[in-house]
Amino acid sequence: MNKRLQVTPARCIGCRTCEIACAFSHPAGGGPGPTRIRAYPVKPPERGVPVVCLQCDSAACVRVCPTQALVRDDRTGAILVAEDRCILCRACVWACPWGNVGYDEGRKVIHKCDLCAGDPQCARYCPSRALETFE
Repeated sequence: MNKRLQVTPARCIGCRTCEIACAFSHPAGGGPGPTRIRAYPVKPPERGVPVVCLQCDSAACVRVCPTQALVRDDRTGAILVAEDRCILCRACVWACPWGNVGYDEGRKVIHKCDLCAGDPQCARYCPSRALETFE
């Protein structure tokens, strides 16, 4: 049951609800955590381009990890960070050609889209259906 996010930039209204939904579904330190999706504004101002991890079949982030801390979840298909194996070398951050792996300086952890355990909140709350899930 591998899930994928389908992004349709032409539908994005630039509201950034996806960022808020993501941050609140990954809490950190008693509040919202760092978002794993970005909605970059484009002109005209009421438009945006959502950018999120593509969960690549042959992911550069997985290939460069020296400790095999990035692993694919068999149930959702998401590439997850095994924090107990991660040495915070940030090779995955630099390797992602799309810039979709981040480093949380405050918490000292690598973060990336985990597809919200199979129910991506960014897609659930996107009012314009610019983000949708499919299998």
